[in-house]
Amino acid sequence: MDSVTLNGRTIALGEGGYLNDPDDWSRDVAVHLATADGINLSEQHWEVIDFLRFYYERFKIAPMIKILLKELSKKYGPEKATTKYLYELFPSGAGKQACKIAGLPTPAGCV
Repeated sequence: MDSVTLNGRTIALGEGGYLNDPDDWSRDVAVHLATADGINLSEQHWEVIDFLRFYYERFKIAPMIKILLKELSKKYGPEKATTKYLYELFPSGAGKQACKIAGLPTPAGCV
């Protein structure tokens, strides 16, 4: 099992670099995970990450891609609600990489 130490806290990581415990997530953890994946988080990344965290806190599951796109369109407009846009932000797999950085568990299906 891998781990990362940030701000004096050791955080356990599971397979693929996902957090073992979603409660260990913080914005600093997100920055660390993103940097490890070669991503410099922008405001656009945080829009997706914040929605994923909101949805997970409410439903305890990552949203399906169609829900993610629908909600992003409502909040930020249709130009930010395409799979192409998400892959530009999270090139290693829009849903999976975004979920990892947002501190969500490994998605069971396609998100």
